[in-house]
Amino acid sequence: MTKKILELTEKIYYEGVVKAKKEAELILSNAKKEADNIIDAAKNKEKGIAEQAQKQANELKKNTDSEMRLAARQFISNLKQQISRLITAVQVESPVREAFNDKRFVESIILTIIKNWNPQKPEELNISLLLPQNEEKELIDFFNSKAKEFLDSGLEIDFDPNIKSGFKIGPKDGSYYISFTDKDFENYFKNYLKDRTRKMIFS
Repeated sequence: MTKKILELTEKIYYEGVVKAKKEAELILSNAKKEADNIIDAAKNKEKGIAEQAQKQANELKKNTDSEMRLAARQFISNLKQQISRLITAVQVESPVREAFNDKRFVESIILTIIKNWNPQKPEELNISLLLPQNEEKELIDFFNSKAKEFLDSGLEIDFDPNIKSGFKIGPKDGSYYISFTDKDFENYFKNYLKDRTRKMIFS
């Protein structure tokens, strides 16, 4: 009887140990699977974050490169335009100012225009001439000594403080005036040279 009880006890113990061991192994297996799943999920998430970061970095680099190219093109374009203006200014402004500072040059232009204003009736001068006020004495002396016949033919002369160099000419009724100042000539020659200079620089 005692022997049977002992065998039964051993059997129950053995079965309990085996069952507990199997349950422990199952728990460990499930835990390992869950841990592997967590690790895989973490790896996938890390990979996704890395790919997203790389995508954003590539997009930022692309946008930065595009902005840099645009800024470089704008800088070069502005630089060429400044160079064009400087070249035109050097070619035009100094020579024109020098020419208009030459009194004989300006006087010769005035005489040429007056002579050709109405070539069919040179004795009828329906002309009004506006001259720089700061040169009034010199110009009056000039007309009295070298162009008095024009004054006698009806040429009107007036002096304008707003004209610093050159002159303006038009009919006596003042309906219009043609301006012949240094600035007028500068603008004319600058417009003439602008296209050529731009083609030379931008081509």
